[in-house]
Amino acid sequence: MSGYFLPLGLAVMLLGLAVLLRPAWVRSLFGAPPSEAATYALRIAGMMVTAFGLILAGFAIAYRLSAPTGAAQ
Repeated sequence: MSGYFLPLGLAVMLLGLAVLLRPAWVRSLFGAPPSEAATYALRIAGMMVTAFGLILAGFAIAYRLSAPTGAAQ
C-alpha cells in the first residue's frame, strides 16, 4: 500500500508546479477570464499543491527507509 504514495506525491507535485509556473494556461483550461486576481490565486494554489506533493513524497520515502518496528529488539 505504501508503494503508491511516492508516485502519487510526485504526480501531485508536478501538477502543482504546472499551476504555479503556467497560471495563464491553467486559467484558460478553466475558462476563467484573464485577471490579476485569478493569476495570484492560481499561483498560491499551485504552491500549496506543490508543497503537499513534496511532503507526501518525502513521508513516503522516509517510511520506506525506516526500520521495521520490531527490528530494535
